[in-house]
Amino acid sequence: MTFHSLVEADSASPRLPTPDMPVHDARTLTGREGSTALIVLDDKTYTLRITRAGKLILTK
Repeated sequence: MTFHSLVEADSASPRLPTPDMPVHDARTLTGREGSTALIVLDDKTYTLRITRAGKLILTK
């Protein structure tokens, strides 16, 4: 995967991956034909959804 950024790093900008940071492709997480994945953190389950516009939404 290759990441490019022309934006200065600040708290509002997306972080670029570092060698020790895991990188996951959202389409891999949701499956070949899927647009939704469940993500579990401790005892809570979240839904990751890819919209038709190609945006990500994470909901509890």
